[in-house]
Amino acid sequence: MDLLLLSNSRNHGQSFLAHALEEIDGFLGDARRLAFVPYALRDHDGYTAIIAEALAPLGIEVVGVHTGADPRAAVADAPAVFVGGGNTFRLLRALRTTGVFEVVRHRVTAGDLRYLGSSAGTNLTAPTLRTTNDMPIVEPPSFEAFGFVPFQINPHYLDPAPDSTHMGETREQRLTEFLEENDVPVLGIREGGWLRVCGETATLGGANGARLFTRAAEPRELAPGADVSQLLATRPRYDSPA
Repeated sequence: MDLLLLSNSRNHGQSFLAHALEEIDGFLGDARRLAFVPYALRDHDGYTAIIAEALAPLGIEVVGVHTGADPRAAVADAPAVFVGGGNTFRLLRALRTTGVFEVVRHRVTAGDLRYLGSSAGTNLTAPTLRTTNDMPIVEPPSFEAFGFVPFQINPHYLDPAPDSTHMGETREQRLTEFLEENDVPVLGIREGGWLRVCGETATLGGANGARLFTRAAEPRELAPGADVSQLLATRPRYDSPA
């Protein structure tokens, strides 16, 4: 299995994907064409155009899966797929209703499709979307996601701000609530970072590192470059079927 999972698509003060272009280039290797899944945003054409422009300097051809009569065919014929960010609930519902979900899951699991995800696209590589940050603006058939990794991921992770006067829950509190009901690690990846999974190896990349949340334990700080391969042996336990 070959995965590159970005926390975010754009860093403050930088153009789209600029912070990760070198990593994306190396990840794709000789695959100079990818199928782009724009379903997390409403404007599929506009989103695809943004990705095409961002990856043009690498000589990568971007084909939106929505442009053909059968979006499954675009994924079935591509050496790599990029599942972009936006609303995770909308993305999962569209993947299910178009049938793209099954094609992506089968090919990635079989090892013949490289998977690049960002934000919502990264969320869906976990067993469920239960640790996403966004609102359920639509209702997917279930919370079950691809399950390419056996643990949960929280992209755009934000550390608690001790001096903040905001009285709402922090991200740490929300993830702690998740762990009260579910016994599965959560990897909170800060913006500018990513997770690279190659076979049985998982490594943190980019800037700012991550925090690892597990039940009945203090969150653990992980630096960029950390080997987190042990998480691939996770045996998740949820409060009910996803």
